[in-house]
Amino acid sequence: FSKVLASRLARVIGTLIPKTQSAFLKGRQLVDGVVAINEAIDFAKKSGKECMILKVDFEKAYDSVDWGFLDYMLGRFGFSPKWRAWMKSCVCGGNLSVLVNGCPTEEIQIRRGLKQGDPLAPLLFILVVEGLGGLMRRAVEVNKFRPFLVGGVEVPVSLLQYADDTLCIGEATVENLWVLKAVLRGFEMASGLKVNFWKSCVMGVNVTNEFLVMASDFLNCRIGRTPFKYLGLPVGANSRKMSTWEPMMDVIKGRLNSWGNKYVSLGGRIVL
Repeated sequence: FSKVLASRLARVIGTLIPKTQSAFLKGRQLVDGVVAINEAIDFAKKSGKECMILKVDFEKAYDSVDWGFLDYMLGRFGFSPKWRAWMKSCVCGGNLSVLVNGCPTEEIQIRRGLKQGDPLAPLLFILVVEGLGGLMRRAVEVNKFRPFLVGGVEVPVSLLQYADDTLCIGEATVENLWVLKAVLRGFEMASGLKVNFWKSCVMGVNVTNEFLVMASDFLNCRIGRTPFKYLGLPVGANSRKMSTWEPMMDVIKGRLNSWGNKYVSLGGRIVL
């Protein structure tokens, strides 16, 4: 039943979720967000504009989703009560037990979270994290958060997401720091997804070290540096330098070597 519902949901979810989210949606790729943040950083370097980036880390994201918030988001997206009831029957409820020294414990009632491996889980999860996207867009609309403007036409960039891998981008101002903290705390309280500020990091382009230290203390997060990695790909590095791609090449070579040759046909060995 979950597979059937996931197939139906996949047909329409792309029309509901904005382009800033690039995970699990047809026609969108992992590299979309990487390209966008690289373009923003490249423009900041060329124009001399200050750009602040907050790389957000969520703790155990799938396991923390509040079911009430999920139902609220489904309602906001216009799903019917009947559809929401189907979602509840697939997601909510259930018990589990833990094996301790080979013996199962008493059953524990599950009260939150999405089931790993459920075909509905990734699609429902991006509906949940769109709550953060909506908060950020609203903050921009009411002029509380000032996004980073890219290019001559000044395209605003304030948020990039790949599931829960999140980048918040904006001007390096104290006001933006206050709004970011309020938005993240509010989303945390509503959705159940807890932000791990210590694993999160703030960084900037053309931003003074004094501001980054102040931002780090205010948000209780680490200070990051460019270039950095986002979704395993380099961001803010010179793409023309071989040193930028050498770590990725080493990873690919390691994976190819780990395959061995015993499961590879003669034709496959020739290709490798």
